[in-house]
Amino acid sequence: MNEKIEENNEEIVLKITNLQKGYKMFARKKDRFLETIFPAINRHGMFLAIDGLNLEVRKGEVLGVLGKNGAGKSTLLKMITGVVTPTSGTIETKGKISSLLELGTAFNPELTGIENIYQHGQVMGLSNEQIKEKEQEIIDFADIGEHLNQPVKTYSSGMFARLAFACAINVDPDILIVDEVLSVGDMAFQLKCFKKFEQFRKEGKTILFVTHSISDVLKNCNKAIVIDKGAKIFDGDVKPGVELYKKLITGMLDENYEDIEHLEKNDSGISLDEKAKWKQHFIVNPDMITYGNNEAEIYDYGIFNENGNPETVINNNEDVCIKLKVHFNENIECPTMSITVKDFHGKEICGTNTDFLGIDTGKCEKGKSYVFEFKQKLLLAPGKYTLSISCSRYDEDGNLIVMNRNYDALIFEVMSNSKFVGYYEIKPEVNFKEID
Repeated sequence: MNEKIEENNEEIVLKITNLQKGYKMFARKKDRFLETIFPAINRHGMFLAIDGLNLEVRKGEVLGVLGKNGAGKSTLLKMITGVVTPTSGTIETKGKISSLLELGTAFNPELTGIENIYQHGQVMGLSNEQIKEKEQEIIDFADIGEHLNQPVKTYSSGMFARLAFACAINVDPDILIVDEVLSVGDMAFQLKCFKKFEQFRKEGKTILFVTHSISDVLKNCNKAIVIDKGAKIFDGDVKPGVELYKKLITGMLDENYEDIEHLEKNDSGISLDEKAKWKQHFIVNPDMITYGNNEAEIYDYGIFNENGNPETVINNNEDVCIKLKVHFNENIECPTMSITVKDFHGKEICGTNTDFLGIDTGKCEKGKSYVFEFKQKLLLAPGKYTLSISCSRYDEDGNLIVMNRNYDALIFEVMSNSKFVGYYEIKPEVNFKEID
């Protein structure tokens, strides 16, 4: 059940204790019918969408909620908003909650857009006077023109989403709950949505944000939880939460959420570390996250200039070559080699792989080592970055199998003699002329 947090704890705006939501599961329709007629007869199993979850969210936190499809994320948010009733446990909240879960659930398709603005506001607990104050802001944000005075049932899906989003986000909530709905409508409207989200974040609103976009979590959130099979398996800083989530979705965690044991490494009698000469010239990240089934191992890597010399500080106007040495412990057909550059906040700036580039890497034989090279300019803004590298393959069913992945393996710096804004330098050809 939902309760109110006592006023003497001003920082905590959401407190969840031993939350559980179970759904009855029937093997046959007949079993459901029999249990309905004879309640004393137990003919069902139980599926726990949320199982014993505890959580505290404080004022001003932007919480990223991560998890695979079916993990229980949406069920959790629906219980917080009161759409779904918990089986057991408590949810305590403080302040007004606005949710962007299923847009337009309070809309009546027979009413016009303007009439639905008032109906939605009343459902949110606003008086007609308060709705009137917000009316023009909602109309401007939705930007659906003359359709505002037409029945909602005549709207396109895009117009419906625009009006529903505008109503939901313009009620000045204390807690905003967002579930994969920020990207609605056309590109211009999506930009407007994200600007509003950014405004809420800067105003110190508490936000719960469910998305499958890791970049959005890294950019917008200051805390993260990871949910799997209805249970919370991580609660803490964003970056380690994202890294755990990446391992979870690539199947690199066992049933206890520990790294899966690797295969035996190179047994040629010569240590791969002894063969690694390149990375000795670079700052190798001591907190690098490494995992994979070790069918292949990236044992050496580096960034080199046009003369083949290692470069720890790169001029973004010069060609560089990222080189990887990979030892194969199994015969692998067409492995995929990947490189990704991130900033120090963990945001992916750029990256590619041999599969994206349409490069056939052929058959790599067990016991042999190969060099893979990526040559390009890194037209990045001045600053420090990390290089992540990966070797993977696809199985017969098209599933990605990670053989060796090294997150934030190497630290390097970029300098530039040019002036520009943003993460990446563009080099346009600019022309101008007088026109009549």
